Amino acid sequence: MAKRLENHYPILFKGESGFNAHEFIIDIRSIKDKIGISEEDIAKRLMDYGYHAPTMSWPVPGTMMIEPTESESKIELDRFCDAMISIKKEIDKVASGDFDKDDNPLKNAPHTAEYSLSEKWNHPYSRVDACFPGYWQKKHKYWPSVSRIDNAFGDRNLICSCPPIEEYTNTDK
Repeated sequence: MAKRLENHYPILFKGESGFNAHEFIIDIRSIKDKIGISEEDIAKRLMDYGYHAPTMSWPVPGTMMIEPTESESKIELDRFCDAMISIKKEIDKVASGDFDKDDNPLKNAPHTAEYSLSEKWNHPYSRVDACFPGYWQKKHKYWPSVSRIDNAFGDRNLICSCPPIEEYTNTDK
C-alpha cells in the first residue's frame, strides 16, 4: 500500500531498504500548508468513499497512520488505495483552481443522503462527485449519517441522548 501511495503522498520513516513495517505514515503537512486541505478533510472525505479514517496526527501531527490488517482482503485494500489516490486528485483540483478552495468535496465532507438528495444544493461541484466518488459505490453505497461537525466543540460539550435512568428501572413495560 505504501508503494502504491508514495507517488501521491509523502511517506515518513522508511527503513534503509525503502520499506515500512506493518504500518506507514503519510504526511499531509505540506498539502495543508500549500493548499489548505488537512488530514481531517481527508478523513472526512474518506467517509464519502465508505471508509473509516486512519489514525490522524499520531505519532506525528498533520499525518495519517495507515495500518492495514490481515482481516481485509487485497481487493478492499486496493480499493482503499484507489480512494486515497482519488482524494489526491481532488486535492490537486483545489490546488489548480478547478475546485473552489473553500467549497469543495473535501471541505464539505462527509455528504449525507438527507442533504445530498434534498432540493438545496448550492455547491460548484456535482452531487455525483460528492456522493459517488468511487467506482465501487455504484453497487454499494455507505451513507454517513451525520455531516461535518466541529470535533473540538463536541469533545468539550458532551450531550447524553440516553433515556432517563427511570426508564431502565420501570419493569411495568
